[in-house]
Amino acid sequence: MSSNIKCRSISKGENSGEAIVTKDSISFLGGVDPKTGIVIDKKHELYNECISDKILVIPSGKGSTVGSYVIYQMAKNKTAPKAIICQDAEPIIAIGAIISKIPMVDQPDVDITNTIKTNDQVYVNADESIIILE
Repeated sequence: MSSNIKCRSISKGENSGEAIVTKDSISFLGGVDPKTGIVIDKKHELYNECISDKILVIPSGKGSTVGSYVIYQMAKNKTAPKAIICQDAEPIIAIGAIISKIPMVDQPDVDITNTIKTNDQVYVNADESIIILE
């Protein structure tokens, strides 16, 4: 049984795939290796996990404005997430998703990090402002 979650669109597009979920905010600068898509921040819940080709589910981003460029570099390297779902997006990740053409949504009508679990199949439609948990 699938469930629909309403949200706000940040970066247009749609994609589906396997979720990777964390309750930790993520910094792309120094926190994720843009060459591999692996989380390299040893203090992060997803340390040593690969976020490439996943639907990244996070509470928010953090860190330097250079993080936007790191996301863009990941897109160029084909190591970026397929889509990003934030509880509350901040400008760094939002800009990174927009310039990288990665579908991104935030402000879901549920607590997203407690609703979606790692390995769940998720469809993100940022054009229609909806998340479908399959």
